[in-house]
Order: sequence, then C-alpha cells, then structure tokens
Amino acid sequence: MDQTVPLVDFAPIARLVLLALMLALVPLAWVWLRRRSTPSATRLAALTTLTLFLTFDLIVFGSFTRLTDSGLGCPDWPGCYGQASPVGASAHIDQAQTAMPGGPVTFTKAWIEMIHRYAAMTVGMLILVMTVFAWRERLKVRGMLPFSPWWPTLTLVWVIVQGLFGKYTVTLKLYPAIVTLHLLGGLVLLVMLAFQHEAFLRRPLVLTARLRRAALAVGAVLGLQIALGGWVSTNYAVLACTGFPTCNGQWWPQMEFAQAFVLLRHLGQTGGGALLSFESLVGIHMVHRIAAVVAAAALLWLAWRLRREGNPTLARFGLGLGLLTLMQVASGLSNVVLDWPIVAALVHSAGAAALVLLLALLLARTWGAGVEARQGT
Repeated sequence: MDQTVPLVDFAPIARLVLLALMLALVPLAWVWLRRRSTPSATRLAALTTLTLFLTFDLIVFGSFTRLTDSGLGCPDWPGCYGQASPVGASAHIDQAQTAMPGGPVTFTKAWIEMIHRYAAMTVGMLILVMTVFAWRERLKVRGMLPFSPWWPTLTLVWVIVQGLFGKYTVTLKLYPAIVTLHLLGGLVLLVMLAFQHEAFLRRPLVLTARLRRAALAVGAVLGLQIALGGWVSTNYAVLACTGFPTCNGQWWPQMEFAQAFVLLRHLGQTGGGALLSFESLVGIHMVHRIAAVVAAAALLWLAWRLRREGNPTLARFGLGLGLLTLMQVASGLSNVVLDWPIVAALVHSAGAAALVLLLALLLARTWGAGVEARQGT
C-alpha cells in the first residue's frame, strides 16, 4: 500500500505554537486581570513592561545557552529532531550522545536549547497579542488613540527577523556572524520595547539637544563595543589573553587582524577554510579590550553629565549608568583573571543588556520632549 509522505510536517510546529500560547496566557491573564479597569494605553504599557522583563531574561538565558555550548543541543529548528521537546526526541539524543559523549548533543544541552526557544516563542506570542490588541483598539475608536499601533507592529516584524537569526544560528552550525547578529538582534528588540513602553506611557523628560546627541553617540559606542564582545564570545576568544593589564605577559602581544574580522567564515576557520590562528583570536580579544576603555570612559562621562543637569530623574539615570559601567568593568576583568567563570560571564552579558536598556529608556523619554530638548544650550 502506497503511503504519501508530506514534504513538510507541520505537526511539531503546531505543537510548539500551542505551547507558546499556553505559556503566554499566564502573564497575559495576570496583566489583564490587574489592569482590566485601566485605559488601553496603560494595559499595553504594563504588558510591554512584562515583555521587556522577559526579553531581558531571554537575552541572559541566550548567553547561558552559548556559554554551556548548548546552541546545537537540538541540531534542527524549530523543534528537537522534529519533536516539540527533548522527551519525544530521546532516542535521537541518546544515539547522538552515545556516538559522541563529549559532543554538542546531550539531554541537558537539548533542554537548555529548547527552554531558550520556548522563552523566545513566549515573547513573540506576547508581542503578537499586543499588536492585535493595539489595532483592535484603533478600529474601535476609528483611529483616535493616544498611542500608535505601529509600535507593536514594528516590534512584531523584528521578532520574526530575530527568529530567523535563531534558525540560522542552528542550521548554519554557530556561524559566528549569524550568532553575533542574533545577540545584537535581541538588544535591538530590547530597545524597541523600551521606546514602545515610553510611547504608551508618555512621560516626557527634557534634555538639551546637545546632550541628547552626546547620549546617541555614547549609545553608538556602546553598540560597537557589544558587537565586539559578541565577536569575542562567538569565536571563543575570551581566554586568548590571560592576565591583566598585559596579555599573555606582553603589553602588545603578537596579533593577526586580516582573518580575525572576516565576517563570512565558519567557526574556527579563516575565510579560505583553513584553521583560524591563535594570533587571530588574540587580535579579536585585544580589540575588544582596547575598545572597552573608550566605551567605559564615554559611559562614565555621560553619567557625570547627567548628574550635573540638576534634574533628579536625570541624576538617577546618571547614577544607574555609572554603577552599571563599573560593574561591567569588574565582570569583564574577572572573566580574564578567573578564566571565564560562567557566573561572571552571565553578569557581563546581563550588564551589557542593562546598559542598553537604561540608555534606550533615557532616549525614549527625551525624544521630542519639548522645545527645550531641541534647542540645546
């Protein structure tokens, strides 16, 4: 008897979507029950706050997934060996683990990878609900809304893009450029949610145009430094330099840059397919270390300037930026000195995300906050 084999099996995807919906219903119910008598903008702001929190956790857990080498714990996407969980894929995982006991596929790594995917799908489902609710409210009042439904819509589009980065992180076997873009994409999502949150709440904060431009410049420096940090992590170059302030006992060790920053190459390889040299890893590490000095100085300067503005809210932003910067410096140093302990590495990743979030909230609140914010001093 002939059996027709479908070209695409949608059953695992359907089960994953259903699971994501069930996980999202818990925070959705909590927010809606607590805010059921408040205006729609307030409910959306509360849901955005919750989604911000979960997205921050997702970024940190993504770092944990990478640090525990669990990125290929389930070597397909979006399921695990075509199943919705490692339980259904136990036979495949056991076979892979038996063939290569120290390899990328183990039951623990599979669960870490799938928990990361479950969390990502939950965040995506929450953003989808926000988008639908925002457009429904707009249709209900015929366009007269105190907020724009395009905010959650753009955020939803970016979540889809971020999901594709996650897919290719797995299917392209931890291709360094894709993994780094996946990290940066998570931070972009954090920024978009921060701006969306402030767009719903409408809490303007006046800042001179000159200082706002400086904050944007510092944000660009921070973004570049995080990209370099992601490149260090995805190329496993953290321990290419031991000791501080010297690197491997030298102030200026032997380094190679031509292959170190080639983007289109596989993990551990040059653009031509040869093994990436140790000097290339040292070069990656040292560029990040030198850029860290510039980024820390810029952040501390901005923190000092915000403290001098005479506005209590700006002073709190300045204090937060200053403390987070010092924490980043301490955790970065401990990664090198203590041979990359996972706790210090997670703190370093969380600190970077917190700096991005705090700076995004500052810029979101001061964006178009009035004539004073545009004129400058």
